[in-house]
Amino acid sequence: MKQFYVFRGLTWPFRYLFSLLKRKLGKLDVLRIEVFVVLGNDTHLFVKGRVVEAYKQSRPSGKQNVFHNILATLRRYAGSSVPEAKVKLSLGKLNTILITDEEGVFERYHEFENEEEKVAHDIELSLIEEDGLKAEKKFIVKSVLRFHKTFPRALISDIDDTIIISKATNIQEKFWLSVSKNAYTRRPFPGVSEFYRLLSSNGVYPVFYVSSSDWNLFDLIKDFMNYRNIPKGPILLKDHHMSLRNIWKSGGGSHDHKVDKISFLMNFYPKLNFVLIGDSGQHDPEIYAEIINKYPERVEAVYIRQVGEVDEIREKELNALLPANRIAWVKNSTEAIEHAKIYLDL
Repeated sequence: MKQFYVFRGLTWPFRYLFSLLKRKLGKLDVLRIEVFVVLGNDTHLFVKGRVVEAYKQSRPSGKQNVFHNILATLRRYAGSSVPEAKVKLSLGKLNTILITDEEGVFERYHEFENEEEKVAHDIELSLIEEDGLKAEKKFIVKSVLRFHKTFPRALISDIDDTIIISKATNIQEKFWLSVSKNAYTRRPFPGVSEFYRLLSSNGVYPVFYVSSSDWNLFDLIKDFMNYRNIPKGPILLKDHHMSLRNIWKSGGGSHDHKVDKISFLMNFYPKLNFVLIGDSGQHDPEIYAEIINKYPERVEAVYIRQVGEVDEIREKELNALLPANRIAWVKNSTEAIEHAKIYLDL
């Protein structure tokens, strides 16, 4: 993985210049603004998205064969991101310009300046059509997700091999699942929807998803959640991981960004306490241990789906951080549901 980042560091100027050249020659297609996250609290707004060429992608279905799914995957990863595009953000009386980075991503962490911004329900985003750029839509409107009241709990969950069967510890199987399946043919672990709806009071309590998958899979994950009746919530994925070359690596490599994203959520919503859900296949136990150490009073419980053989040392280290019966190592959703009903008073 280290070599991969060195390679991207060496080649990104060429990819970046190629995109600028296409723009200069007027060869860019119609552009689309994809919005990933719009979060608000009492003092700040957080917005993240990207600008890409508006590739045509048919809606997936359970009837599509492997060939169609592979083509859709290639199309998803081959879509050109657009660096240095300008996006206008409007919120109340606020009008500001965001500029995409070398991966076509824009991000803004904005401190509210007046009461109108604090209570605004929506933001508006529009592409500045300059240098021959053309927008698919003149503007898009997205709701600001806010939590104005205290909830008994909120959830932060991993995705790969926690919700969706991904075979993350087997590169070949993982790659084949990634390219040959779509949102309607990927399989969840049995009982996941029931477990998450139990913990979130049928989706009423806040639910956040943090994964090492890359942003190219954002639409697939959203469609999968909807189809499998899993509670909706903001999805925070891995940055700088968005090229065709990386299909097989999505979800791998360093997971430090998950600590950063979970810490961001803890800080952004300081009144919420969380249940953390993950699996033992990669680094979730260590990540959650670090979070508990940073926020010792904010984690109500941890659920880890056990992958492979039991590692007693690993379990002991995590179990020592919370009171007894607040960390559950489970084989399946049925065990998790039984534990939650008893120890979380559900």
